[in-house]
Order: sequence, then structure tokens, then C-alpha cells
Amino acid sequence: MTRYLLSFLSIALGLSLIGVNGVAQDKKEVKKDDKKVEKKPAQPATFAAVAYGKHPRQVIDFYQAKSDKPTPVVLYIHGGGWQGGDKNSVGNVKAYHDAGISVAAINYRYVKNGVEEKVEPPVKAPLEDAARALQFIRSKAVEWNIDKKRIGATGGSAGACSSLWLAFHDDMADPKSSDPVAKESTRLYCAAVNGAQTSLDPKELLVWLPNYTYGAHAFGLANLKLVEEQREKLLPWIKEYSPMAHVTKDDPQIGLFYGGDKDAKVGGIHKDPTHSPVMGMMLAEKLKSVNVDVVFHSTGRPNAQYPNAQTYLIERLRK
Repeated sequence: MTRYLLSFLSIALGLSLIGVNGVAQDKKEVKKDDKKVEKKPAQPATFAAVAYGKHPRQVIDFYQAKSDKPTPVVLYIHGGGWQGGDKNSVGNVKAYHDAGISVAAINYRYVKNGVEEKVEPPVKAPLEDAARALQFIRSKAVEWNIDKKRIGATGGSAGACSSLWLAFHDDMADPKSSDPVAKESTRLYCAAVNGAQTSLDPKELLVWLPNYTYGAHAFGLANLKLVEEQREKLLPWIKEYSPMAHVTKDDPQIGLFYGGDKDAKVGGIHKDPTHSPVMGMMLAEKLKSVNVDVVFHSTGRPNAQYPNAQTYLIERLRK
């Protein structure tokens, strides 16, 4: 029980934020009235804190690249276990702007907000917020001068998991809706993620990583043992919100980037199982089995062509 609690608390504190450049971000947070003030981005947003919903956390910062033609967009979804973190961890967007790519960094409801609003399961709140934010960005295509077909998602840890969920999930657009935003597609052109959790299913996770403890809060539970015990009842939720469960041959191109143990292997004990490259290895194997274009990079299996997510996104979004 102690190890489950320690892991849960470490995620709750947001110790694993990974930025858009593929490196760990120094949060430099200051607690004030139980709120976290994040380090500001390197440059101001063109359009700041644009609301895509009614909740205070449903906001977007848009960093517009100068261009005479519609630009591709990087959608940045911050990490922090769906329990902390902020869009300001996007970091320096200059390299994207230099390549003619705009950036949209979003906030979203945490799982605790989902609990407060009686959303079931609580992870539905951050994940469906990411989908809604993507639709909202597409709805601003003319105003923000963007190519709505070329949007690639990125993020670290929970933000990476959200990005992959968007990448693999069937289109959630509702063409019959009276809401013009809801009519927009939720499909991505590509995704490049850092330290992603690729599954929320303890049945496979504990085979890959026997000391894995993360993810129970997604379902409103205290630890992974409870998820194991209630798996059959939770299975519809597990299948709906696990990225790997949605993999099909028509999915977009994917870049998977991990640090972690150099000699990581299935069934091994890992120092940081929550972000283990084993999860990426297993996802890459599944993607290759259905002929989806996938690039994998880790400490033990470096990719010289694509050493980080930013390099991948810039090349793929400009094609």
C-alpha cells in the first residue's frame, strides 16, 4: 500500500512534467493559496487564455507563426498526471515559429475537477477537454491562419497519453450538431510524445512492468490494486480511455520518445515505471503490426534522425 501511495503523491505533485522540446521542464512553481504559479513561457502568446469552454481551466494560449499561408499547428498538452501542471510549461516556441509552425498550448480540467462535476470516469474530463480544444482550434482556422489538416499533438507523461488517445480515437466530430465547434474533426495529422503512458489496463501493464503503480486516479480509485480487483466492472472505461485500445491501421504517424532505463525490457523492474520506454516499445510493436508509421527513441535505443519530439514534429508537419 505504501508504494502505491508514494507513487500517487509524486504524480499529484506534478514531478514529471515534460515539455514540448522533449526535455524535462523545471517547473519553478510557487504555491499561493493552494494554487501553482508556473514559470512563464519564453515569449508572450499571440492570443492568451482564449476560452474553449466554461470551466476556468478550459483555455488556450495560441502562438501564431508569421506566414502568408495557413500554418501547421503543434497542439501542446501539458503533463502532471492530470492532477497538476499548466500550459505555461510549453517552453520556447521559437524553433516552431522559425519553421513556419504555430503552437497552441492548452489547459484542461484535472481529474479532481471531474470528480467535483461527477464525471465518470474522472479521466473523461481532461481527455474530452483535449478533444474539444482541438475542435475549437480548427474552428479558428481562418482567424488564426492555420491549416486545420496539419495539427500534431505533443506533451509529456499524462499530456503524452492524452495526445495518443486523440491520435488513435475514432473521430468524435458530430456533423449534425448545432454547435459549429462540435462539427470539427478530432483527428490528428501526427503526434510526437515524451514518456507516454500507452495503456490504463493493469492486466497488461503489470505484465510489462511488475512494479507499475500509476493510473488508478483516472477511474477515481486510490491505487492500482483496486483497479485490478474491479477490472471486469471497469473494462468499458479502460477500453475507452486507453490509447492502445484504439489503434487501427488508419491512425496517423507517431513519434515515441523516452528516457528511463537504458536496458529496459518487458517484465523488468524499472526505476520510473510510470514513464518506462517499455510502454512505448509495446505500442510501437502494435502500430507496426497494423502498418502505422512509427518512430521510437529511448536512452537505450536512440534514433539519430529524430532525437526528440520537436525535431520529429517540425519535419513531419512541414511535409
